Amino acid sequence: MFRRLAGAKARAEVVIDVDGERVVAREGDTLAAAMLVAGCVPFRASERSGAPRAPLCMIGACFECRVEVDGAGSRRACQVVVVPGMRVRRSRAARPGA
Repeated sequence: MFRRLAGAKARAEVVIDVDGERVVAREGDTLAAAMLVAGCVPFRASERSGAPRAPLCMIGACFECRVEVDGAGSRRACQVVVVPGMRVRRSRAARPGA
């Protein structure tokens, strides 16, 4: 679905935890980009309908990429840069099989 651009400068790997699973990102990635490349979709479920939601704008305007980061809820993943050991939780309804 999503992949890194061919020829992009390689950066150091960063390991984060998304719903208890190890996800390898790259230093400087936004959390949204790292989750999309890793296939961690959907990010959350709509509060009204329960429909799956994922990033739309990637610039912080739409709020569709909200996740819990290190215990802080409603963080826009497109506005957060990954750091080693970061713990991310998607809304329960958005997790595959939930």
